[in-house]
Amino acid sequence: MLSILKQNNSSSPSSAALPRGSDFIQVLSDIAGMGGGGGLQEVRAMQVGRPLSERRTDMYSFCNPGEFQSSPFLSARGNIANLFRGSTEEGYKAYHADKYDEDKNPNGIINFGTSENKLCFDLMSKRLTQSDMNLMEPPLLQYPDWKGHMFLREEVARFLTYYCKAPAPLKAENVIVLNGCGSLFSALATVLCDPGEAVLIATPFYGGITQSVFLYGNVKLVYAYLDSKITGTSTRPFQLTVDKLEKALQDARSEGVGVKALILLNPQNPLGDIYSLSELRDYLEFAKRHELHVIVDEIYMLSVFDESATFHSVLGMDRLPDPQRTHVMWGISKDFAVSGIRFGTLYTENQDVANAVASLCYFHGVCGPVQYKVAQLLRDRDWINQVYLRANHARLKAAHTYVTDELKTLGVPFLNRNAGFFVWIDFRKYLRTGTFEEEMLLWRRFLDNKVLLSCGKAFECSEPGWFRIIFADKTHRLQLGVWHFLPLSITQSCLHSGHLIPFSNYPLSLASSISLHFPTPSPFGKGFGILLLLL
Repeated sequence: MLSILKQNNSSSPSSAALPRGSDFIQVLSDIAGMGGGGGLQEVRAMQVGRPLSERRTDMYSFCNPGEFQSSPFLSARGNIANLFRGSTEEGYKAYHADKYDEDKNPNGIINFGTSENKLCFDLMSKRLTQSDMNLMEPPLLQYPDWKGHMFLREEVARFLTYYCKAPAPLKAENVIVLNGCGSLFSALATVLCDPGEAVLIATPFYGGITQSVFLYGNVKLVYAYLDSKITGTSTRPFQLTVDKLEKALQDARSEGVGVKALILLNPQNPLGDIYSLSELRDYLEFAKRHELHVIVDEIYMLSVFDESATFHSVLGMDRLPDPQRTHVMWGISKDFAVSGIRFGTLYTENQDVANAVASLCYFHGVCGPVQYKVAQLLRDRDWINQVYLRANHARLKAAHTYVTDELKTLGVPFLNRNAGFFVWIDFRKYLRTGTFEEEMLLWRRFLDNKVLLSCGKAFECSEPGWFRIIFADKTHRLQLGVWHFLPLSITQSCLHSGHLIPFSNYPLSLASSISLHFPTPSPFGKGFGILLLLL
């Protein structure tokens, strides 16, 4: 989602993220400048005070409309899908074209942008290749129940009962299996909302949700903007409160936007926040008052790596305020470090929702042999508890400690959380005027120096200058990225913003490499490289 940085928009954020109507042709004409509505300049001049009904799509956050050419071979819907696909993966494609490899490509790009756990390949590859994983029977090669093979759904129910600390055994009939949580977002948005209706979500949030809910169902997002200020009822940066949800909901409804659901990410991506039991109850009670469905994404629930932090699953609550409108998602890609195995599961007591989602499972099924392997994995409780989780949590904690210690050395503020694979970093002081254009330039500076990060606008953060860094990687790659490219990139940015970073704690070799990187003669005079060394 990093090509969001192509946007040259420093205006205040709007609260509607995607088009109000259901007409893909109108959206496409706005993007291409072919139709009414004032064209691209009007879109980029959106202000908070304008009614939602007058605002155009925020599609520009994900694309570069100036370079877009409508294809005569595609429908309007197809052109929009092509636009997303062609422009949302610039950094990701650059990485795959120039991957860092210690032996084959030591000068390649280090990926701190994609949320993957690269610390447990040894454990997972060993477990997934053991003999009990290798079964090939006729039912696994035939069409299954589209909700998933019953043996797998039973195992998922037992697994979630145990790890979510459910007060009563969860039921296999309430389990649905799809090929990843992205597919689940698409399916739920499609069956819960009509085209043009909306889902409420707090920002910053994992930006891939935008594609998931929009491209299939033409469902938009209404944002409850969080910020870093600690004021009023907010006791921590980017804190989600019911007051903020109420305001966003009422603003949307007062302008005729139909909001049908609320999305909660717990643990939260990219902030790393873990919601307390009382917070969860407040959010669910809010949704019940307004008859909103709640989609709870708990995909990082077993990636809480510090004993001082406690995760509370919605499925572990003694009483759900509105069980027929509460739908919980989980998958193995994060907690078991196998993002290449597309497996997600939905738990819902609402059989109408379950059956509607199951109809879409025809397009998002998981193949039989993979279903068998996942069931075998989930039922191996001893290995999960005694081997995998112990090692995974220890490795995540060590990697997190390393990265955060280096950020402290750099004097870079960040949110210190204990869940997920990411740290939310504050680079605002390195932006001269504090615009998303400058955020883009800094992101490109990182990429030019072979470090792929995710910028705040990719998560619809309202404050330019925040970045997400993924720390769930091997030590040598963390060292290379943090100790060489990262300080170098920030230093280059400081040349333009007027800030200097103290490098007094860096080894002489690093300071030398930084000073030598600047052009000769330096625009800052002969003494600038020496000044960096002395600092």
